Amino acid sequence: MIKTAKQHTFAHYQSKNTMNNLNEKEKMLSGEIYDASDKHLIKERNIAKDLCFEYNHLQPSKLKERKALIKKLFGKTGKMFHIEQPFFCDYGYNIEIGENFYTNVNVVILDCAKVTFGDNVMIAPNCGFYTAGHPFDVEQRNKALEYAYPITVGNNVWIGAGCSILPGVSIGDNTVIGAGSVVTKDIPANVLAVGNPCKVIREL
Repeated sequence: MIKTAKQHTFAHYQSKNTMNNLNEKEKMLSGEIYDASDKHLIKERNIAKDLCFEYNHLQPSKLKERKALIKKLFGKTGKMFHIEQPFFCDYGYNIEIGENFYTNVNVVILDCAKVTFGDNVMIAPNCGFYTAGHPFDVEQRNKALEYAYPITVGNNVWIGAGCSILPGVSIGDNTVIGAGSVVTKDIPANVLAVGNPCKVIREL
């Protein structure tokens, strides 16, 4: 379940994290408020960004080299996938893709939490998958505090151009998300959904 904004208070998470004695990466991966300016997280982001830079500057025809870099970057891949350049992500190791995965140009995945794609997923240009969010309170936000909730996309999903998929969202199997949608809540299987916020239009 997605936590409400009211639960994103520093005191709530400070108390919880003190008891658990988690480091910042562990907080990030467990859905707690964490400090994104932590030096270890910065180092891991820089590793991923260097790999993205290398990937985006390879000649498009060097398919073997491109595939090898994505396998190095992502936590899990299928055998068949194609990711158009440019592509951007935060950590890479939190991204898992199934078989026959395709993204068009300029896709961004902020994978502070797990981002999982099923088989036969097609993603159009200029889409973003954003697991990360910030507290509404300005003082907390200015301290570089964040939270991150996982995103899950099922099998046989088509996501149209210019879509934004927000933290904690799941999209069911065989569903189509219309171009320009902002997906703020879970979308079930076997539907066409579109809009801001994204809503189910009809069953497929």
